[in-house]
Formats: sequence, structure tokens, C-alpha cells
Amino acid sequence: MALKRLCVFCGSSSGARREYADAAVTVGKELARRNVELVYGGGRVGLMGTVADATLAAGGRVIGIIPRPLATKELAHDGLTELRVVETMHERKALMAQLSDAFIALPGGFGTLEEFCEVLTWAQLGLHRKPCALLNVRGYFDPLLNLFDHAVTESFVMAEHRGIVLQDSDVSKLLDAIASWKMPNVKKWIDLEGT
Repeated sequence: MALKRLCVFCGSSSGARREYADAAVTVGKELARRNVELVYGGGRVGLMGTVADATLAAGGRVIGIIPRPLATKELAHDGLTELRVVETMHERKALMAQLSDAFIALPGGFGTLEEFCEVLTWAQLGLHRKPCALLNVRGYFDPLLNLFDHAVTESFVMAEHRGIVLQDSDVSKLLDAIASWKMPNVKKWIDLEGT
């Protein structure tokens, strides 16, 4: 696939370990090196600000999308290539998904997990055919990956759908996997046309 824009979900906090920020910097530099635009939540704080700053510093382009209530609290990054202000979180997520060719989650909290799981669900339902990946820095996502495996064991997730989730701890390898990924031919859990 031609990877032109990558959506990054990540924390508005920097987290407890320096490796999280280091990974965000590596992602930003690698996106710029590959001439892939960053699409993200538009914030200037935490890992969000770190990945945006690293992309810009390396000569890359960054599109931020932020809801007006967060922008008015002065959390918006004012040095981006493009900043789009929307009214709601729902609009933010829809526009991020629309603009992006693939999705990657770095460590983060509830918002990061929710955003990633939403686009993953859309892939499972066949609403898009875009790669969904986790950058598993220091095993941060191991508990989530174990939960996904448990959901398969308990027959809440099909094994084929579990295979949709890409993951690696190495930024370059993960971006290579995203660029070469093809959606597996998996059956849908439900028939959307009948709903």
C-alpha cells in the first residue's frame, strides 16, 4: 500500500518512562524520513506534542485535529503544518480516520485505547481496510494483547480478527509491516447489510 498519512494515537501525558518519549521521537523522525504525513490529535503536551515536534524538526508534515474545547484550553499545538479545529471528539476521530491510510497507537491512557479499539472494530466490521498497529514500547501493550488472546479463547473475537492487530517494539519494522500489510480475507461476525 502507498502509505501517505499515518494516524498516531498516543498519550497527552509523557508517561513514567523515558523510553515512551524516545519512541515518539523515533516515530516522528521515521515518518519524516519516509515522507509520510503525521495525523494526530493536535495537542502540544505529552507524547502527542513529542511526536509532532519530532516530525516537524525532521522536516515532516503534521496535521493536527483538536476539538474546540481542548483548543481553547491552550492545549493546541500552534506550530503544525495544519491544525483543524472541530466541535466534538466524535468529529475529531472521524476526520482522523478519513485522512489516514493507517493507524498506530503509542503508549497512552483511556483515550488512546478507545481510539485504537474503535478503528480496530471498524476494520473487523469491514468499514475500512486500513492497518491497525501497536508500538509495544517496553511491553506496554502486553496486557492488552493478552486480553485480545483471551477474547479469542472465550469466543468473543475470531482468531482471524485477532490477526488484524499488528504489533512490534521496533518503529522501523512496524512501519515496514504497515506499508506491506494487506487486509486478510476474513468473514464478518455479522452481516452489516442486514442490519
